[in-house]
Amino acid sequence: MEQQMSLSGAIPGLGERFGLSTKRIHYRSQLVAYPYFLISAILFFLQIIFGLLTAAYYIWPTYWDQVLPFNISRSTHLNLLIFWLLLGLMGAAFYFIPEETKSELFSPKMALIQFGILVVAGLGTLFSFWFLQASRGKPFTESPMPWPILIALGVVLFLINVGTTIVRAKRWTAIAVVLFAGMLGLALTYLINFVFFQNLTVDYYWWWWIIHLWVEGTWELIAAAVMAYLLIALTGVEASRMTRWLYAEVFLTLATGIIGIGHHYYWIGTPKYWLLWGAIFSAFEPLPIALMVYDTFVSMRHRQVEPSNKVTWYFLVGSAVSHFIGAGLWGFAQTLPQINKWTHGTQITASHGHFAFFGAFGMLVLAAIYYMLPKLKGAERIQETRGKWAFWLMTVGITLMVFSFTIAGVVQTYLYRLVGLDFMLVRTQYVGFWIFFVWLFGLVVFAPGVTIYLWDFFALGRPAKGRTAISAAA
Repeated sequence: MEQQMSLSGAIPGLGERFGLSTKRIHYRSQLVAYPYFLISAILFFLQIIFGLLTAAYYIWPTYWDQVLPFNISRSTHLNLLIFWLLLGLMGAAFYFIPEETKSELFSPKMALIQFGILVVAGLGTLFSFWFLQASRGKPFTESPMPWPILIALGVVLFLINVGTTIVRAKRWTAIAVVLFAGMLGLALTYLINFVFFQNLTVDYYWWWWIIHLWVEGTWELIAAAVMAYLLIALTGVEASRMTRWLYAEVFLTLATGIIGIGHHYYWIGTPKYWLLWGAIFSAFEPLPIALMVYDTFVSMRHRQVEPSNKVTWYFLVGSAVSHFIGAGLWGFAQTLPQINKWTHGTQITASHGHFAFFGAFGMLVLAAIYYMLPKLKGAERIQETRGKWAFWLMTVGITLMVFSFTIAGVVQTYLYRLVGLDFMLVRTQYVGFWIFFVWLFGLVVFAPGVTIYLWDFFALGRPAKGRTAISAAA
């Protein structure tokens, strides 16, 4: 008989309100992942809306600035990105940590309190942007006080909860340890945000320790742990294979990720030796994740098995490929100092940022939700057609947008940096092309994919009909 959630000490009725079930999960505390997934999905949709609104500024700058100033719209777009990815990764962790440790989560109530704290911090950040015109001024970390304190508190509660679960269970699996190490690094580097330096060069020197060591350090470890768990759960690949690549990811993060921070130091007044070190130690971090997926392909072919959830598999492979190309090759191509001195701060940088963030982390969160959500809903079978449509629309949309950013950036770089035309005159030469195609691909291709995903999010768990239904058994 199907059981509904009734977690001791947790919010009563959570399972009933959201239609959660313990029928297809092994540990009741895994259900606390659902509110994280829910808010993550909503914030993802809002991030796309604000991305399109920010792009609209280039079409109607005078009018739009009266409605929503560019700096507020851009800050909202960037911070929604951070929050939806962070909540999605935390939700995924709360789902698989009980399975990795073979025990219930230490405190489901703490997980829900942490969720509330992070939601309050996110809403408070947006309120400060919109109504108080308050900001710390640095992209991705501009959330004003006191909200950074709540964000840090939320991450600390996560570490306490997960760490205590691992210690009490005495099961130090590679996946659990790498995840914990990644989250610990995320928390420690975020503490740099609490220090303010009056010298702008020094301030940005340390700011890069947050941003770079998040996306090319600690977040890489978190992504590798989530990827390894999903590949094992989805295909039955040997855990020893995934463990090997997890250790390689840790090594490359320590050996190249930290030193590779130097490619952000080229033009801010730091010593010239960073031109060499920053160029060499870049683009290696995505390799283990790409090889992890390739190794899984080899294992599946040898064992003659198919992934149990095709939609999750699509997003996992898409994440590995776009992680390697968008974060690795696309980033490396513009971080060499001989190239970066011309392209730095242009739309080419924007192309790399959009490609890398969505490929490396966005697709991974979507893969985790497509695998875990049906189980939290107790679904025996799921509808795969909508999920595949969402995947292809988002994949094609982001690819076309990236090429639009790149072409606009090439025009911008040539006319401004090489020919030497006035910056605003150059803007008139590329912004029409740029905005037309970014808006076209965003509105017509990518945004509908996100809308289908949001629809699918609420539809997952309903009885599937027809031959397009696939088993969610594995």
